[in-house]
Amino acid sequence: MKNFEVEYIKNGKRQKMFLRANDRVAAQNIAKKKNSGVIVKVGETQTVSLGEQLGDFKDRVSRLLGLSSKIKIPSLVASVRQLSVMTNAGISIHDSIKEVTNSSEDKRLKEIFSVMNDDLNSGLSLTESVSKFRNDFGDIVVAMINLGESTGNMAEALSKLAMMLQEVWDNQQKFKKAMRYPITIMCALAIAFLVLMLYVVPKFREIFEELGANLPLPTRILLGIESALSNYGFYILVGFLALIFGLKHAYKTSDEFKKGWDKYILKVYLFGKIIFFSTMSRFTLIFTELVRAGIPIADALDTAVKMVDNEVLKTKLSSVKIAVQQGVSLTDAFRNTGIFESMLIQMISAGEQSGSLDAMLKNVADYYKMKFNEIIDNISSYVEPILLLFMAAMVLLLALGIFMPMWDLGSAVKS
Repeated sequence: MKNFEVEYIKNGKRQKMFLRANDRVAAQNIAKKKNSGVIVKVGETQTVSLGEQLGDFKDRVSRLLGLSSKIKIPSLVASVRQLSVMTNAGISIHDSIKEVTNSSEDKRLKEIFSVMNDDLNSGLSLTESVSKFRNDFGDIVVAMINLGESTGNMAEALSKLAMMLQEVWDNQQKFKKAMRYPITIMCALAIAFLVLMLYVVPKFREIFEELGANLPLPTRILLGIESALSNYGFYILVGFLALIFGLKHAYKTSDEFKKGWDKYILKVYLFGKIIFFSTMSRFTLIFTELVRAGIPIADALDTAVKMVDNEVLKTKLSSVKIAVQQGVSLTDAFRNTGIFESMLIQMISAGEQSGSLDAMLKNVADYYKMKFNEIIDNISSYVEPILLLFMAAMVLLLALGIFMPMWDLGSAVKS
C-alpha cells in the first residue's frame, strides 16, 4: 500500500490527514468515510502519521513472531452470510459489499472489502477482485465466488460457502478441544511432580544425609532428579524453550523436517488418530460440497487438498488429482492412496457406476465426521489409561524413593 496526504475543509478550517491505500481513488474513498469535510486535495507522500508508524511496527513485530493478523473465520462466515442474505433479497453485490464493509468489525476484513468495493467501481469482476486476496481468503472462497458468477446464482454459492467455512471452523475448534484435554492433564501432572521435587524431596534429602547409609536405587534416582532441577533448573527450562522454538522454526522452514514430523505424528497414540480424522473430515467435506456445487472433480480436488496441513496426507491426496487427470477413475485413484477404508472405496465405486457420486461422497464425508466426533466425545477413555500409567509411575517412584530408606532404617534398628 502507498501513503497519501489528504487535505480537507471542515468547520471552515483547512486540515490534513495521512492514510494508506492502494491508489488515489481508494484513498479518497477512505477519507470520505473517515470525516464529513470537503476533500480538497489527495496526493501521494512519504510522510506517515504516528498512528500508521505504530501500526507498521506492530505488523512487523507480529510477522517476526509468526503472529501476523489473519481473517478470523467467524468474522468471514458472518460477512459471507450477510452477503448471501442481501444478494438473495435482490440487492446488488456492489451495494452488499459496501454495506458489509461498513458493518464488519474485523480490521483486516474491512480493509479487504473496502479495496474490493473500489475494484468493482473500477470495472473488475468480483472473482478478479477476490483473487487478489487468495492468501487471505483461501482457494475455497475464490472457487465458490467464481462458481456464483459463472452460474448467475451468487446467493446460493455464498450460502454454501458460509456453510463450508462454518464446518471448517467447527472442525478446527473440535480439534483444539480434543488436543487441549490431554495436554492440560499432562502439564498438571508435570507441575505436581516439579512441586514435589523442589519442595518435598529436599526435606527428605537432609534426613537421608544424616543417616549416611547406602541408599536404594529409587532414592538415588529421586535425589538425582531433585539435584538436577535445583542446580540446573533454569538451564533446563531455557533449553526446553529453545528446543520448542527450534522445532517450530524447522517445521516452518524445512520441507524435509516438516514431512518427517508429520509422518511421525500420525503414528503417535491418540494424536495420530485425531489429526487423521480431523484432516480427512475437512478434506472430504470441502471436496464433496465443491463437487455437489458443480465444480469439476480435478478443480475440486485441487482446492480441497490445499485445506490439508499434514504433508504426508497432502502428498497422498494430491496424487488423486494427478491420477484423475491421467484418466484413472476416482475410485482407483482413492484406492491407490492406501488411506481410504475398503468400505469407503466401495461406496465411491457405487456412486461412480450409478451416477450418484455426489450422494456417496456425502456419505464418505459424514463417515469421517462421525469418526472424528466419536474420538472427541470419548477422548477421556483414550487418555485415562495413559494418565493412570504416569500417575502410578510417579507415585511408585516417590513411595519407593522416600520409604525404602526408612524401612531399611527400621530394620537396622530392630537388628
